[in-house]
Amino acid sequence: MNIFLTGSTGFLGGELLVSLSKRSDINKIYCFIRPDNENDVLARLKKVFDVHGDFFDQEKIIPISGNLFDAHLTQSLQANKVLEDTEVIIHAAANTSFSRIFDDMLEQVNIAGLEKLLIWAKQLPHLSTFLYIGTATICGKEINNREVHEDESPNLSVQHLVRYTYTKMQGELLLNKHLPNEKILIARPSIIMGDSRPVTPRSPVILWAVATINQLRLNPVNEHAMLDMIPVDYAANAIVELLFANRKHQVYHISSGKVAATSAEKLAVSLAGYFKDLPAFVFTDKSMLVQIKQWAKGRLKSGSSLYNYQSHLDYWKEAFTDPGTIRILLAGLAPYFEFMELGQAFDNSRLLQDVPKVKQSVPAEVYIKHCMEYIGKINIQEGAIDP
Repeated sequence: MNIFLTGSTGFLGGELLVSLSKRSDINKIYCFIRPDNENDVLARLKKVFDVHGDFFDQEKIIPISGNLFDAHLTQSLQANKVLEDTEVIIHAAANTSFSRIFDDMLEQVNIAGLEKLLIWAKQLPHLSTFLYIGTATICGKEINNREVHEDESPNLSVQHLVRYTYTKMQGELLLNKHLPNEKILIARPSIIMGDSRPVTPRSPVILWAVATINQLRLNPVNEHAMLDMIPVDYAANAIVELLFANRKHQVYHISSGKVAATSAEKLAVSLAGYFKDLPAFVFTDKSMLVQIKQWAKGRLKSGSSLYNYQSHLDYWKEAFTDPGTIRILLAGLAPYFEFMELGQAFDNSRLLQDVPKVKQSVPAEVYIKHCMEYIGKINIQEGAIDP
């Protein structure tokens, strides 16, 4: 089998590349990678394997320079005759930013870039499967405190918390526009955070939010709401096994499901057991966010209920020095808090039934214990600039 993989240097894409490279039934992996003037594309691919000391097979891993922003992407891929033997495309590349300043870029990469790729893909003579890595969170913000099923999305009438999930929904619609059903496979991971192995995680994605919540210790969010989180190694393994399985469906959640969903409270217990020198965790109603912002501006009125947490306010003054830092951190956390409040878990019964090799994931409050040292090293102020 010959595979064309996008996003091979990313968080999930990197794990997919390493996992795919270990399979003897895969002949070649064409890695679509954005050129970088400072680093050779082959060297950048090798770094993906160096992270955890995996073997880099240069005969199997073939870099293909390109950019999803390229207006002539379709034509350049068509002109590359080496790619004509591609049988499977795995599209893992995406702009995942929650920041509104990147909304235009999100659409250029996640929608326009995908369509250029699809126009090329449908002309490939041997294409059997286009595996699109979407996200379970395209279900929108109307669903609250329950398990979500695959057939509930895509739904054009839902509202999205961030532009990212909207673009991923549009991506699924593009697949059905350009390809026949039998060639489409959609994997929708839930929230991918950290690694369940005792290794350094490949990326601080999502762990930044956990590290920030850990440092703040006073957080205006519902600590009991369900959070569907999975580690990146589980997500990659499940997706690869799904690709080679005898599938009965076109769309699959890659998730913890309700049975292994975590919560802010459960994560806090694990964090508190490791970071013992910090104040106790306190969670308040989200309405307290307004008072916290006023406090950070020095405008909080006397008698406000936030002053009931004076010990945490004193801790903030000592730990962050400038109250303005709290405002920056909360701005970065805002979309994460909104997702946490939804209380969504994503039904994973399709995956577990159709792919027997994939077992139930480990709850995040358990596997996060392997990430504690890494969490302690994350620069939360730097991460808040582009959450």
